[in-house]
Amino acid sequence: MIGGALVDKYGGKRVLAWGVALWSLATLLTPWAANHSTIALLAIRAFFGLAEGVALPSMSTLLSRWFPGHERASAVGISMAGFHLGNVVGLILTPIMLSSIGISGPFIFFSSLGLLWLSSWVYKVTNDPRESPFIGKSELRLIQAGKVDPPVYTGELPPIRILLSKLPTWAIIFANVTNNWGYFVLLSWMPVYFKTVFNVNLKQAALFSAVPWGTMAISGYIAGVVSDSLIKAGYSITLVRKIMQSIGFIGPGVSLLCLNFAKSPAVAALFMTAALSLSSFSQAGFLLNMQDIAPQYAGFVHGIANSAGTLAAIISTIGTGYFVQWLGSFQAFLSVTAGLYFVTTIFWNLFATGERVF
Repeated sequence: MIGGALVDKYGGKRVLAWGVALWSLATLLTPWAANHSTIALLAIRAFFGLAEGVALPSMSTLLSRWFPGHERASAVGISMAGFHLGNVVGLILTPIMLSSIGISGPFIFFSSLGLLWLSSWVYKVTNDPRESPFIGKSELRLIQAGKVDPPVYTGELPPIRILLSKLPTWAIIFANVTNNWGYFVLLSWMPVYFKTVFNVNLKQAALFSAVPWGTMAISGYIAGVVSDSLIKAGYSITLVRKIMQSIGFIGPGVSLLCLNFAKSPAVAALFMTAALSLSSFSQAGFLLNMQDIAPQYAGFVHGIANSAGTLAAIISTIGTGYFVQWLGSFQAFLSVTAGLYFVTTIFWNLFATGERVF
C-alpha cells in the first residue's frame, strides 16, 4: 500500500528504480543471512518483499501514462510476459546453478541481472512520454489523442474509508486475493506436487512446472490484444473487463478440478498449463481495472489490493502443506482453490465496473 502511494506521488520510474536496487541487494545478501541466523534470513526476505511490492503499481501507472486506453491491455500483456518468463528462467536455471556452482550461485546471478537492468532503466525511461528525448511529436500526439479525461496527478491521497466504501474496489481486492492465492500455490508447490503425486525427481519436477509459465506469457499477450480489439469494436470497458476476468478465473478453476483426475505427470502438466494460461486473462481484467475506476489514484488502489493479495500469497504458500494434511490430499486442496475461483467470479460480475469511480 505504501508503495502504491509512493508511485502516485513520485512516479513509477523513480519508485521502481529504488525497488529493483533494494530487492537486488536483498537477493545478494540472502545466502549471508541464511548462514548468519534465522532472524537475519527472515529480515532480509521481508525487506525483499517490501522492495518488490512496488513493481506492479509502478508498472501499472507507467503504462497508463505511456499508452492510450485502447492499447493498454496489449502493453500490460507484453510487460507481464516478462514477469512470467522470469519464472521459467528461474525454475530452469536455479537447479542447474545449485548443482554446479553452489547455493550462492542463483542469488549472485539474479541480483547481478537486476543491477544490470537498473543501469539502463535510470537513463532511458521517464515517468511521462512528454519528458522523453526518445519519442517524436507525432507519436506523442498519438498517445495523448488516445486518452480520455486525463487525470491530474497531485500526489494527494483519497481517504481509505472512501476507497473501501465502494464495491468496485472490493471486487478488485477479492480478485487480487484469489489470483495471488492460485498463482503462488502453483508457483511454490507444483514441483512438490509432481514429486509427491507422481514420484518424479526435483529436476524433472522443475521442468514440468516451468512449461506452463512460458505459455502464460503468450496467452497473457493474446488476452491483451483481444481485450483492446473488443474495446475498439465498441464494446463497453465494463463488459470487456468482466469477460476477461471471468475467463481468468473460471478457466483455472475448471482446469484445477480436471487436474484431480490426471494419471500421469504429462497430463497433469497439461492441465496446469491450461490453468495458468487462462489465469493470465486476469491481466486484462482486475489488473487494468484499477486504472479504470481510479486513474488519479491507481497506484494507491493497486497498493491496497496488492497488500491483500500478498497476504493471500503468504498464507497459501506457507499454509498449503497444512491444508493438504488437514484435507487429506493435494486433490482436495486444489478443489477448494477452484471453488475460490468460482465464488470470486460471481462477486466480480456483480460489482466490477469499467467506469471511473474516484
